[in-house]
Amino acid sequence: MKKTALIGITGGLVGLIAVVLVSFGNPGNMGFCIACFLRDTAGSVGLHRAEVVQYIRPEIIGLVFGALIMSLIGKEFSPRGGSSPAIRFVLAICVMIGALVFLGCPLRMMLRIGGGDLNAIVGLVGFVVGIVIGIFCLNKGFSLNRAYKLSKCEGAVYPAINVGLLVLLYAAPAFLFFSTEGPGSMHAPIILSLIAGLIVGALAQKSRFCTVAGIRDTILFKDTTMLIGFICVIVIAIIGNLITGTFHVGFEAQPIAHSDGLWNFMGMVVVGFGSVLLGGCPLRQVILSGEGNTDSVVTIFGFLVGAAICHNFGLASSAEGPSPYGPAAVILSLVVVALIAVFNLKKVSKA
Repeated sequence: MKKTALIGITGGLVGLIAVVLVSFGNPGNMGFCIACFLRDTAGSVGLHRAEVVQYIRPEIIGLVFGALIMSLIGKEFSPRGGSSPAIRFVLAICVMIGALVFLGCPLRMMLRIGGGDLNAIVGLVGFVVGIVIGIFCLNKGFSLNRAYKLSKCEGAVYPAINVGLLVLLYAAPAFLFFSTEGPGSMHAPIILSLIAGLIVGALAQKSRFCTVAGIRDTILFKDTTMLIGFICVIVIAIIGNLITGTFHVGFEAQPIAHSDGLWNFMGMVVVGFGSVLLGGCPLRQVILSGEGNTDSVVTIFGFLVGAAICHNFGLASSAEGPSPYGPAAVILSLVVVALIAVFNLKKVSKA
């Protein structure tokens, strides 16, 4: 019961804080979006030159340090890594491509539903289908190589990188890129975004909150505990958006979203499938990076490179719909994820 309450509180606060961040300047239905925020950060440091999506997002920095602080308090900071890093890197690129064709990670999908965006429900169906495919692979013996214990210094590298990003954000040197229009120019005050990330990061670390786990555990183990947090995000976001007058039901004219059902669906199939193989959604990967998990750090680097690929080669969708090359990239990503799954099936013991 205590665990269920913690997960419910985490989900509810994520939904509430997301609505607050939008009220203070974040793009519509984007109080939190791991894919979008990593994409913006990638653009700010020059990995891509899409001028409308360039900004070092303090929410990501806050998530990492919230998870780090909570893991240190709970004596759960345990650096580990070495589990098929190259494969995780490629899977992360594929997941990011799917997310940017849909226009959001699983967390933003939930927040979009909470804002009345019916396109996100189409995405949710695709997300569940992808998770089901991933579960099938797990049952057939999919597994990546084991992780190994690493030094504390190794586990501190990614938090240290985020300290550097925070310094750069405040210093704003000329070699960084910051959007003057578009989604990248829309953001809540830095200190508010940072505090929001710290709170969510700490709670998500303590509760093990994961958008994939809510659906995966319900199907695989008949355990609905994590699903409660999933539902709470949506319910509280709906209530918050109703209060602030930003709840609009429909497919058309939704903020930073498109209404192409097929590619909303297919993009999230890739995200769900790839996230199961990675062992967690993009939010969970960021939280694990704060705990010293270097496999998750490699995954985040894959997300950053995936975002750069999407915007450098015109794969990402826009409010007008998928780009000319986005659908082909989603299909290719799905094939790559499927091949990785097939070539990493282990023999399942009959005992």
